[in-house]
Amino acid sequence: MSPSDDAQAVPDHDRQDPSVPTVGVEEEFFLVGAGSRMVEPAAGRVVAHAVTALGDDVSGEFTEFQIETRTPPCTSASQLHRELLRLRAGIAQAAAAEGLKVCPSGTPVLRPPGPMPVAAHPRYRASTDLFRSMMDDYAISALHVHVHLPDRDLAVEVSNHLRPWLPLLVEMSANSPFCAGRDTGYASWRSVIRLRFPCLGPPPYAQSFKDYRQQAAAIAEVGGMPFAELPFWDIRPHPRLPTVEVRCMDVPPDPADSAALAAVVRALVVTAAHTARRGDAAPHPPTELLRCAYWSATRDGWSGRGPDALTGQVLPAAVRGARLLDHIRPALEEHGDIETVTALLRRLAGRGTGAHRQRVASRLPGGLTAVVDDLTGPPPGPASGTSAALAAKP
Repeated sequence: MSPSDDAQAVPDHDRQDPSVPTVGVEEEFFLVGAGSRMVEPAAGRVVAHAVTALGDDVSGEFTEFQIETRTPPCTSASQLHRELLRLRAGIAQAAAAEGLKVCPSGTPVLRPPGPMPVAAHPRYRASTDLFRSMMDDYAISALHVHVHLPDRDLAVEVSNHLRPWLPLLVEMSANSPFCAGRDTGYASWRSVIRLRFPCLGPPPYAQSFKDYRQQAAAIAEVGGMPFAELPFWDIRPHPRLPTVEVRCMDVPPDPADSAALAAVVRALVVTAAHTARRGDAAPHPPTELLRCAYWSATRDGWSGRGPDALTGQVLPAAVRGARLLDHIRPALEEHGDIETVTALLRRLAGRGTGAHRQRVASRLPGGLTAVVDDLTGPPPGPASGTSAALAAKP
């Protein structure tokens, strides 16, 4: 839930090549005190600093603990990565002016007791009025990916094809094992928080865009979501943008991972669109089984076993990652993203997800303060660390 749901979050302009579907990213972050490492309700002040350099590419979020950045539409993973580095640097500078740091984690690692400082936005207030105490700990930071797809009926068919892949995306991005000072025992506690809501999680299987809208209206009528025109499912044809949006992922610590996950999502969308145009029916796992697959993904993350999206077989994550690569390889090769995604899979095999990184840091002196210090450190430069492969591309 963000102000971008009211405005043009990832505007579709300046497209470099109309034959290449553009991809844009929203990243959400927590603001933490440089000394306390606690989240602080300073979004208004930090955004006021940041807009000077970033303009509409930065905004507030659901709580005053958070801010959001939005890239322009990009045609390549390397271009997207450069935009993510630019935006992260801009908000880090703005936060520093207020004695704060920017923390890329799906949940607040350390949070003071007390009520959640919900931002003053009508949609946010409507959600708190509807869901009441369920919103008391609703402070979560996500990675949202938009892929250009203006045909609404095709976007719904693509959503049907993408539904079984959502748990794998949750696993690959898991980055919220700690929340408010405790180890949750999960890899993506952010996803656990979301799955308790009737209107969040996997979207319903729909026969058409009209059917999709009718289902949203029926759920809103019984109080399951605040706005029928603005559902918060993990895949949706964006209400005001010519995109299909995938919303299930935690924000990663490394912007190179965000760019690579966006490349995965674009390839999944392109593959699904090709399959749908061919007339192939989408797999239709029962919603209950899909939510169970989500739950398994949130608990174990990339190291766990889970259902293969196309066969339902329970397999190790690495095997399912290889099958994902095979499934989307033609689309990755078409858009020059194959090395970006294979590098991501190598990184996941070698050092795990953000959840693994947080748990490793928690064993350092300082415990959870060391986790925050690790997450708020400088991001990899454009020619160093995991970013080198992306930066080397045109």
